[in-house]
Amino acid sequence: MRIVRYTPAAGGPASYGLLEGDGEEAVVVALDGLPYEAVRPTGERTPLAEVTLLAPVEPSKVLAFGRNYAEHARELGNEVPEIPVVFAKFSTSVVGPGAEVGYPALTSNLHFEGELAVVIGRRCTRVSPEQVAEVVIGYTVANDLTMRDLQRAEKQWTRAKAFDGSCPLGPWVETEVDPSALGLRTTVNGEVRQDGTTADMLHDVAACVSFVSQAMTLLPGDVVLTGTPAGVGAIQVGDEVAVSIDGIGTLVTRIVAG
Repeated sequence: MRIVRYTPAAGGPASYGLLEGDGEEAVVVALDGLPYEAVRPTGERTPLAEVTLLAPVEPSKVLAFGRNYAEHARELGNEVPEIPVVFAKFSTSVVGPGAEVGYPALTSNLHFEGELAVVIGRRCTRVSPEQVAEVVIGYTVANDLTMRDLQRAEKQWTRAKAFDGSCPLGPWVETEVDPSALGLRTTVNGEVRQDGTTADMLHDVAACVSFVSQAMTLLPGDVVLTGTPAGVGAIQVGDEVAVSIDGIGTLVTRIVAG
């Protein structure tokens, strides 16, 4: 299933739905309530062209793994960490597919980072790696926008990584995909910058979710970002960044003047 969150193109409250079909034939089937406990389709069907897709979840928190691909750690001159590096983004950082993100005034070195995002489907804590599949509802695409100069200057990464609009997510949550070896590509204005695979993660999805759950309770809709492959780089006002993950979809973000 592909779970979407959307509003009518003409405006109105946000709803959850299921995306059926592709291209011009794609329709959104409205759901009754939230998709986490049970998926209850209604009879309401709307062409995809007549809705606006939002970030597919509303996380209480986004927990992200840094330097989870060895080549990415090395390209920035960092050692591969012995213990996973985890940082947080906040609900105000989350924007949806097709969002326009303002270039922050605090930076002169804004970077893209395409990532696989794991979506939690039920409340859980202290989950073993073997139990992770039971608490994950699906996967989406993320762009971990980073003010690289602030990240290098400050001992904590909060301002560099959790600023408003720094966590584009979407376009939907795919529930039927094996995350172990998915191709991940990022383009900037159509030029390929990242071309990797989730098979190269130092800590796989099960290890990531289990690790953060030992310290805090994960809630339905929470998101775990699993790190980025090598190839990150600077972007400028006017750039269009597209992150594509096989079996899930493509997330497009446009950088505009702040």
